[in-house]
This record gives sequence, C-alpha cells and structure tokens, in this order.
Amino acid sequence: MRTRTRNLACLLAAGLVLGAAGCGGDAGGGGGGKDAASGKNAKVTITVGCQPPKSNKIERQEWDEDVAAFEKLHPDIDIESKDAFPCINPETFQAKLAGGTMEDVFYVYYTDVKKIIQNRQAADISPYVGTLKNYAHIRPDVMSVFKDGDKVYGVPRNTYSMGLVYNRKLFSQAGLNPDAPPKTWAEVREAAKKIAGLGGGVVGFGEYSAGNTGGWHFTASLYARGGDVVTPDGTKAAFNSAEGKAVLENLKQMRWTDNSMGTKQLHQWEDLMRLMGSGKLGMMIGAPDVVQAVNNDFRGKYEDYGVAAVPEAKASLAGGDGYMFHPKATPEKIRAGLLWLEYLKLTPGKGQFDYERGKRLNRPVGLPYPDFYAPGTPPGDQILADREKFATVPVEHFTSYVEASPNIPNKLEPPKAQELYALLDKPMSAVLTNRDANIDQLLAEAASKADQVLSKG
Repeated sequence: MRTRTRNLACLLAAGLVLGAAGCGGDAGGGGGGKDAASGKNAKVTITVGCQPPKSNKIERQEWDEDVAAFEKLHPDIDIESKDAFPCINPETFQAKLAGGTMEDVFYVYYTDVKKIIQNRQAADISPYVGTLKNYAHIRPDVMSVFKDGDKVYGVPRNTYSMGLVYNRKLFSQAGLNPDAPPKTWAEVREAAKKIAGLGGGVVGFGEYSAGNTGGWHFTASLYARGGDVVTPDGTKAAFNSAEGKAVLENLKQMRWTDNSMGTKQLHQWEDLMRLMGSGKLGMMIGAPDVVQAVNNDFRGKYEDYGVAAVPEAKASLAGGDGYMFHPKATPEKIRAGLLWLEYLKLTPGKGQFDYERGKRLNRPVGLPYPDFYAPGTPPGDQILADREKFATVPVEHFTSYVEASPNIPNKLEPPKAQELYALLDKPMSAVLTNRDANIDQLLAEAASKADQVLSKG
C-alpha cells in the first residue's frame, strides 16, 4: 500500500463486481487515425483519471504542464483530465461503467486488476502495447499483474516493495553503524535492544497490530520468510505454518524478552509514522515512501532516515497501481491513451521521471521508487542516474535497499486481503499485549476463519 493510498486500502475490501463487454481492434498506428477528407490524423479526445486534485498544488501543476507539452507534441490528441478523489472508489465504479462515465484510461490498484480482467471490465490492449518504446524493459513481475495468459490489459504507474525503514540518527546514538543496517532478524533484535537502551521513550522496533495494518505487516514478514497467506489456488489459508509461527515468535521475544518494542501497542498506520517522525522509533517494516510521509506529514527530516531490504527476505510484499482502458474504448483511443501514459509515466526525463523539474519545484528526488524497469536496462539506468544528478534527498541512505531489491522477488497481496488482514490483526495484537499468548492456538483459529472467508469465492 503506497502511503498516498494506504488510507484508502480498506475500500478495496468491497471488491469490484462489475460487468462489461470486451473490446477488440486492429494494431499499429498513432493517435486518432486518418480523416478521409483531409488525409490528416483525425482528432481524438481521451478522458484520463487520477489527475491530482487542486489541493495538491505542485502535483496538479506538473500534470497540467505535462498535458500541455503532450498535446503540443500530439496535436491530434486532446487529454480531458478527471480529478475525482479517491482515484478509484469501489462503491461508484460499477455505476460509472454502466452509465458510460468511466474514463477511457482509468486508474487501478494492483489488487483489483485480476478481478477486473476476469469480469471483462477492461479492454485487451495486447495489439497495441508493443508500440511503447520501453515496454520490453518493464520488469516481468510487474507486467504480470496486468496480464492474463498472453493478453495484456494495462500498464504500471507505480510499484513498491517493502523494506526496513530505520532511523540513522538513533543508530549512531546507540553506537550502531547507520551505513550497515541489519541483514538478519538476529541483527534486528540486537540493534533494537541497543536503541531501546537509549531510554527517554525510544522504541527499538515498532510493529502494527490494529485496523488491518497488523495483518498487512504479518503478510510482509511472512512473505520475507518464504511463507504464504493462502494456498496457490486461493481456497485455503496457508499462514498456519512454520514461517507464520516464526513471525509471531520473533515479535513475542522482542516484546517480552528483549523489551525493545515499548509498552504501548495496538499501533495503526499513523502511530508508527508519528513515532518515527518524532525521533522515538528505531526501525519498522515499510516501503521507501514511508520516509517521504514521515518528512511531509510527521515532522521528520530526510537526512535522518534510511531504508534497507527486509532481513533474510526470500520475497517482498509488493504493490502499486496503474492504468487500464475502458472496455468499449476504440482502437484510436487505446493508441492515444498509450501515447499519453508513455509520456507521463514510462519515459525517463518526462512526466513522473522529470527529476530536473522535481528539483526545481523542491520535490523529493532520490527516493528509490517507482522502480518497474529491469536493472541494467537503458531506461532503468537513466532513471537512476537522473535521481542522483537531481537529488534533493540523500540517495546514499537507500543504497542497501537498491542493491538488494533486484534479487528479491516481488509478491502481491493475497486475495481478499483486507478481510484476511482483519483476521490476522488478532494474533499480531495478542503476542504484543499478552506475555502468555498461545501462538499455535492463535494461528489455528485465524486460519479456520480465513478458510471460511476464502470459501465464499
């Protein structure tokens, strides 16, 4: 869950149960096709969702600048931006589609894509997607989100994977090397004890355990240990396993044996952010954008934080968002939409990757996301070089994360994620509030309830 969309995550529990027709068409070409009378490209207008709201002045300014620049390059295409917030709302999605008001190019979370494809709610863009200049360089694990067999139904806008966010200032104060963050859970425990030993209300390691956030982080730690939340067919719980027990046992030991997690528990999203921003939290699981949220919303300073890979990670909980196309979009609209997305979201030096502009507007440049291009590819290398060249935050604080990430497979959230996260809050909260919590019993009970949720399809 990216920070800007995390507070919307519970909306996803409602799911998207929609019906619509499919779309076909011919391949190739540019924007609007040829006008029979003039021989010139006919004008095509596309509606596009998720324009930043007016309250977000800088991002709105960037979007509007990009629209003007794009339309100058492609005078046969008009962009009609939609700034409804949130960008996607399960409660209104069906009505928009049925009423013909869904954008031609609409915004989606990764967690919704599979259901949208299954219910034929988006156009098959396979005949056209190869025209994207850097399409071949997008990481296969990212593009697999938008694929069903050989068919493609969308492109990414953003992607993230979890890491270990830590307070470099507290590391130094505790006699730890901030340039050598923990690589194992044993090292995390030792570092957390030293940080907690600073006193003054400082917490060595923080964890969520309420409001579905506990289940979310349980999933992140479970994936890292090589476990899974559900079986491969998605019909049964799989977290009552050696890996699941190891996650809870580690937290129980840190909480009650090491006394490194503080006495206040039942944290939700803002609680750990606030602790981190106030300089009272040493470490937490989180994506790199946590650092941006802590700086922007919780009075932290970029220079005080770093991000490393999740210790001993065999996989990383990943997520993100992207764009799909209205199921009745014409071939001309699909081509035009792909040209727009290529400009805005997929081209180094343009749109979201225009880091020179970002520096000029005092935006955070240098954070390691989005990273959906394969390492060592021309677009990936240029993006990394531009981040360093125009950096406004210390890029070296994310070195260990950047170096480790290409070797850690990304793994998406499980089906019915929010419902399962709610169930998994209980074992997470229990081990952090009850010294005598029975881990075997907690996982067995949660798995039984999860099986019921999953059996409903």
